[in-house]
Amino acid sequence: MALSLDLRSRRLDFDDVAAFQEFAHANNWSDGLPVVPPTAEAVAACLTWSLMEPDHLIGVEPVRQRALTAEKVAINAVMAGCLPQHFPVVVTALTAMLSEPFNLHGPTASTGGCGVLLIVNGPIRNELGMSGTFNALGPSDRASTSIGRAVRLVLGNLLEVRPGEIDRSTFGHPGKISYCIAEDEENTPWLSVAAERLGDPYVSAVTAVASMAPRQLMNEWTTEPTEILDTFVAEIKANMTHYSIWSGNYAIVIPPQLRQHFDAAGWTKADIRAYVFEKARVRRDEWAACGKAAIVGDQPDREYLALPDPDHLLVIAAGGPAGGFGAVIPPWLGTRSHAVTTAIGACVDCEVP
Repeated sequence: MALSLDLRSRRLDFDDVAAFQEFAHANNWSDGLPVVPPTAEAVAACLTWSLMEPDHLIGVEPVRQRALTAEKVAINAVMAGCLPQHFPVVVTALTAMLSEPFNLHGPTASTGGCGVLLIVNGPIRNELGMSGTFNALGPSDRASTSIGRAVRLVLGNLLEVRPGEIDRSTFGHPGKISYCIAEDEENTPWLSVAAERLGDPYVSAVTAVASMAPRQLMNEWTTEPTEILDTFVAEIKANMTHYSIWSGNYAIVIPPQLRQHFDAAGWTKADIRAYVFEKARVRRDEWAACGKAAIVGDQPDREYLALPDPDHLLVIAAGGPAGGFGAVIPPWLGTRSHAVTTAIGACVDCEVP
């Protein structure tokens, strides 16, 4: 396929990289960290790798009808530190986020301060050197950090999702800089998140979830799957009383030390989802124990579920090999935003809400 690569963005010249940095910061093009100069050569390399013309329409933000073209997204991907081979993952993440079920404007404009969690699955992880083991939810590798950051720069620079503008977050959380995790598929018999949601065990895909910050937990005192999950459930219920009672796409991250106990007992991800669905629920009167007695009202026995159904729980196999830790990642405001999984290199019609 021959590409024209007629870049149409305005060209700027700077005496040195430091001058560009100051200009970028002064114009709010950055997330506060240094950005890579988006030279025409670097932007063209991203487009060439993905076989996209500069004016290729990736999608349209559904509320304000803002179009995202490949050239503009590539500029921000370069600024975030992405290599050309990272670019298709960035495009796929944005495709998922721009779909109607995700409701992009809601979570990005909310005072609640959520970020966009990206879960990457399939062979693409190994091709890009993504790691789902040590520091899986932190700066684990170049690709994960750059891809997650690219999405944030696109939101700010192309959709005006900046603090005090569209982004009205009271606090936010560090995942709003970069929030990208690769699942540790090699070290578990479980199907990946994408394989379960798309029905293809070999697919490379990205799942986008409007998510709050991770809540870490620990249970090293049992080998019983139900008891381990009770710890996860307790953290979910704490979020329901302390933050938001509404059900949605919760995610739980399970590392190898805990996964071995599920494996020994023959538990699948489906078993885990079923158990958490049944147990993760609170009564309205439980608000009284955390300073919210005023809103218990005349329905103290009303029950609220963390999940509308078992399939709303995303079970992620990731984390370092030692440590009986786990993480619960709560959703933003229940089902106002739905997790969307999109295959890399696939059409929009391949999305699964």
